[in-house]
Amino acid sequence: MVGEKSISNRLFSGANAFILGVIALLCVLPFVHVIGSSFATSAEIASRSFLIFPTTFSLDAYRYIFSTDTIMTAMLVSIGVTLGGTAWSMFLSVLTAYGLSRRDLVGRRFIMFFIIFTMLFNGGMIPTFLVVQQTGLMNSLLALVIPVSINAFNMIILRSFFMNLPAGLEESAKIDGCNDFGVLFRIVLPCSMPAIATISLFYAVTYWNTYMHAILYLNDASKWPVQVLLRQVVVLASGLSYDGSEYTDVPPPEIAVKMAVIVVATIPVLMVYPFLQKYFAKGALIGSMKG
Repeated sequence: MVGEKSISNRLFSGANAFILGVIALLCVLPFVHVIGSSFATSAEIASRSFLIFPTTFSLDAYRYIFSTDTIMTAMLVSIGVTLGGTAWSMFLSVLTAYGLSRRDLVGRRFIMFFIIFTMLFNGGMIPTFLVVQQTGLMNSLLALVIPVSINAFNMIILRSFFMNLPAGLEESAKIDGCNDFGVLFRIVLPCSMPAIATISLFYAVTYWNTYMHAILYLNDASKWPVQVLLRQVVVLASGLSYDGSEYTDVPPPEIAVKMAVIVVATIPVLMVYPFLQKYFAKGALIGSMKG
């Protein structure tokens, strides 16, 4: 009986590993195709529908993208907006979530109702644009941060996480003389690193992928984040101007430039994610569990 159970467990584990391996391979192959195509020549891309390893290695697409300092300026803008915006959003989200996690807060349900209401309804593009315009944020990098300072979903996850922390921690800290801010920064936050890391990653990816707000609120091309600039690179590489007229000279192949654009825009996030991955699943799920 024990031997049969052991064999069945091995068969199940092997089948499970095989299925998960196939799924993982299917997830990785498209990105490997993108990387391989970004280093391929125009002729090879045209002759092969799915490319993993190019036979002729070419850096033309990357030379085209990095031919000026504009791309580096846009990268610095995106990094600054991502770091600053993430820190600001986490600061506000932590304070809001901790306050709403206190069961003795007067009007807690009333405030939560309006926060959840914003997840279902919002003012829309034009009213938001008018608010940004009237507050003097137009053509400022703050316009990419202030209107999206707090995400209601992220805040609710943090609130649930804080509510699941043992009440004895707060009571012990207050007996030792800590006030509410001391409890938050000395006790609650060190115990909430999985949730903090997960929500920080959510905010960082949102700020890094900022596109529509930059199009709406920024008129100065020197302040464009990398997503907007790379979109322009793709348009120029396709041989078309913004008014639809064709350029006479298009240096690199269109598809290779598009693939290189995807690689450039994705690599910074991929470099950060492995350091936060161990907190990711735990931080995203623990807020929904009791205990």
